[in-house]
Amino acid sequence: MKWLVIIVALVCALPGAGVTASSAEELKFGVAAMISPQETIKYYQQTIDYVAKKLGRPVEMVQKHSYDETDKLLESGELKVAFICSGPYVVDKEKFGAELLVAPQSYGEPFYYAYIIAHRGSSITDLSQLKGKSFAFTDPKSNTGKLVPAYMIGKRFGMTPEKFFGRIIYTKTHDKSIEAVAKKIVDGASVDSLIYNYAASKNPRFTSQTRIIAKSPRYGIPPIVTRKDLDPALKARLRDIFLNMHKDPEGRAILAGIRVDRFIVPKDSDYDSVREMEKWLRMNIR
Repeated sequence: MKWLVIIVALVCALPGAGVTASSAEELKFGVAAMISPQETIKYYQQTIDYVAKKLGRPVEMVQKHSYDETDKLLESGELKVAFICSGPYVVDKEKFGAELLVAPQSYGEPFYYAYIIAHRGSSITDLSQLKGKSFAFTDPKSNTGKLVPAYMIGKRFGMTPEKFFGRIIYTKTHDKSIEAVAKKIVDGASVDSLIYNYAASKNPRFTSQTRIIAKSPRYGIPPIVTRKDLDPALKARLRDIFLNMHKDPEGRAILAGIRVDRFIVPKDSDYDSVREMEKWLRMNIR
């Protein structure tokens, strides 16, 4: 939901019913809705073109409007590979055996955070001051955009977000949540630290109108995952392309532009804190 804003949303898949595919078949890279459609195209096209070049086959970017749509395509087999948010990963692994492929490393670590933000001109400096106020979530399945703030509120105040806030909206993407706070559409929001930091460095039009009032503990960064029935040869090839991207001048330039250091093979245990949070919410709040 997501690595640095960019890769933080990469989704890749094979068309058709078969698990294996010839080199002439097109790969579909789906992009989860962590950032708005126009920003997705802007940020991801170079990465997709790079993968296509290395694979030696055509690649198409396919964008969905919610995390749930991407998860359903992955579960049904229409997608064999996908970049998904950390929250959906732990659920999908348990539900149908989704497997880790790679994850981005940004700012020296394969982790990210939730930022609770408010307008820079407001008097709000603490989460408690948002009680009864308006708040923006991104997607119901988003880790930093929904699950983390719900967990923070539940643990600290013993309340659901619906009871804690006066009004809730869902923006669908982190950049839109930042914009909603900047334009005073809502009093606060919870956003992906990678996306916020990227926006602040690239185009601070909206981030400059906000301030961070709380930061969560770290969570395993949104990974690229595969179905367990993905052709092993294709899986190995995709992993190799991503793991070596930073060693190639062209790949290194693309990664630098999106604030990703390199791709690494993540550990499943990196997502244990997400699992613990999901479990607590299921047992105590939902």
